[in-house]
Amino acid sequence: MILAPRRRTGARLVTLDRALERLPLFRLSDSTSAEDVAISYTTEAGGRWRVLPSPGDRLPGTFDQDVYVELLHRYHEAGAPEDGVVTFTLHSFLRSIGRRADGRTYEQLRGALGRLERTTLDSQDAYAGPDGRPLTRSFTILSSVVIDRRRLVDREQLALFPQLLGSDPGDARATLSPTVRANVDAGRTSALTLATYHALASPVARRLYRLLAAVLDDTGDGAWRVPLDRLAGQLPLAQRYPSHLQRVLQPAHDMLVAAGVVRTAAVRQDGREWLVEYERR
Repeated sequence: MILAPRRRTGARLVTLDRALERLPLFRLSDSTSAEDVAISYTTEAGGRWRVLPSPGDRLPGTFDQDVYVELLHRYHEAGAPEDGVVTFTLHSFLRSIGRRADGRTYEQLRGALGRLERTTLDSQDAYAGPDGRPLTRSFTILSSVVIDRRRLVDREQLALFPQLLGSDPGDARATLSPTVRANVDAGRTSALTLATYHALASPVARRLYRLLAAVLDDTGDGAWRVPLDRLAGQLPLAQRYPSHLQRVLQPAHDMLVAAGVVRTAAVRQDGREWLVEYERR
């Protein structure tokens, strides 16, 4: 499943916090609804996990998921700086995640960075630290975000570049929280290739790619069998009925198989229980 350096030596890799990847974080839709109050999840060991948006804000969504992956990629490419600071221009960041750079997407990116700074992740023996022990702690993905507008002399040059529409871009300075950095720096990570991640057109497929990268290497035989309702909570998916969940998962499964991420991905009924089975290529 995980396209490791030994298999794809020329691939652009991103290393993610394996413990965090096993827990739900992003809603797989950017729409707002009454369900935006929080994400709640109980681990198999009984730990409790909640994702709590700041007052008046929504939960992180699909765009935020892509921003999170790119931030961890830039942290890796920068050599895992000790202060956790990643610097970039909004324009270059949007281009890196395959988005057109204009006034609307600049605002989307500012909003996503703000949510990653303000959204509280609350672990009650759910999130594992560098020693593998579950932690009781509240933290955020980013401990700080600063976005500076271009200097006036730079802004005057924007007229020379008509592709930069709307508000001026600006320079960003985002700091990954010490909690997330501790796991990454300790090597408790999973790995993705950015080309494969961005080739998956569905946010559900991208989330499954992230989750499978964190899970399949730990199974021993490269296969994972999980109850359908538990997988729905782990992604998370709002649907509850097996037929509805299958309709959401099937297109994502097809994409993962076509991309070579897994050999098989199938939903099966075993007696009264519905299971999802994955086998890595």
